[in-house]
Amino acid sequence: MSTQILVVDDDRSSVDAITEVLKREGHQLFVADGGRAAIQILERKRIDLVITDLQMPDMDGMSLLKHISNQHTHTQVIILTGFGTIDSAVEAMSAGAFNYLQKPIDLNVLRSTTAGALERRALLLQNVNLRQQLDEKFGFANMIGQSKPMTNLFQLIRRVAPTDATVLITGENGVGKEYIAKAIHNHSRRKDKQFKPINCGAITPTLLESELFGHERGAFTGATARKIGIFEQSDGGTLFLDEIGEMAPEAQVRLLRVLEEGEFTRVGGSQSIKGDVRVLAATNKDLETAVNNREFRADLFHRINVFRLRVPPLRERVEDIPLLANHFVQEISRRYGKIIANINLEAMEYLIQQEWHGNVRELRNMIETAVILSTSETITLADLSTDFFQSPTSIPTQTTNGHSSLDSERFGHVGMTMEELEKEAIIRALKETDGNRAKAADMLRIGVRTLYRKLESYQIET
Repeated sequence: MSTQILVVDDDRSSVDAITEVLKREGHQLFVADGGRAAIQILERKRIDLVITDLQMPDMDGMSLLKHISNQHTHTQVIILTGFGTIDSAVEAMSAGAFNYLQKPIDLNVLRSTTAGALERRALLLQNVNLRQQLDEKFGFANMIGQSKPMTNLFQLIRRVAPTDATVLITGENGVGKEYIAKAIHNHSRRKDKQFKPINCGAITPTLLESELFGHERGAFTGATARKIGIFEQSDGGTLFLDEIGEMAPEAQVRLLRVLEEGEFTRVGGSQSIKGDVRVLAATNKDLETAVNNREFRADLFHRINVFRLRVPPLRERVEDIPLLANHFVQEISRRYGKIIANINLEAMEYLIQQEWHGNVRELRNMIETAVILSTSETITLADLSTDFFQSPTSIPTQTTNGHSSLDSERFGHVGMTMEELEKEAIIRALKETDGNRAKAADMLRIGVRTLYRKLESYQIET
């Protein structure tokens, strides 16, 4: 499909010269003698580039530029200006114009400027399409993953989000349960309303009830005025109850009533208040066990467990680690104003081998530290840890027979100095891991940077 260009100028000779040159380049041309006529064409046609004079009688080029910037965000604009209006042309570029050309126009410059503007538009559209493809293939509302567990999770979110079903989100700390809740809200009919998160484990039982349901003046010491609770604030929207397994029994009773009857009373009040709130809950606890131990109400559990989503830990979706790590590098390096392009192979292998008990949160924290430490455009293994060397006698790595693989009996003798013990421990760790420095550092329970320093200090060759 040929590109479509609109030339806007009340100077007919200028219009003819421009259109003749650009038609020979294979572009389809449209012409308007003023800003208002141009707007009518823009509403009917897909215009890739507008070349407009700055000075026109009915509507100046600056006003047309502002209209295009607001209504046709990917359409590029080149400003034409006569002598004496250069300052205005520069101002137009600040407002979003691609460039400006001074009359009389150099036709070679016109060709190259037009090509540059169209290339810029193509790149903008390519970036939009790429973001859409990444969202469909690898991510969903700020979540990233291409593994089977994550793509299955995305499909379930898409199915449950348009409903009003109560959802229980389970998973270990750091897996991103709140991101899941936000994704459900953002893909629901409530997306234009409030999304209110509250951590049930971070607030005392008395204050939790007040935060959720509000209170009347004088309900308790310090209640000097009526307070509107989160349920009322969330009317028409979504309430996310994080760590619901930590909720006190009294609050559980009140929450159950809200879920079953759709109404509540403020603490210290008697008036029933109805609300339209969708509840999403999350926990890292085994609520079935908590119910059996009488630590969580069975009726509330069954009421919130209408639709369950389990977020897999990072160790169950190892193939997502490179995607996540590179995403974090780009995001964090931009925030810190650093230019870091990627993570080298050795560092990536180290990330893939970790257990990640803190899951995505832990991975992100490590990448942030690495970005801060890095002095090059590539994250290396040396950037990933700042741990200090620990005494070899404290290493608890187990073999299949239950003994420490680096037991002090195997790497040192009485009378050896600490330096000699350290050197011997490192040599044996490297030997047992076939020279894999990341595994050796993990076995020694030291950071990889520390291991590198020790290798250099002790002149150990691997």
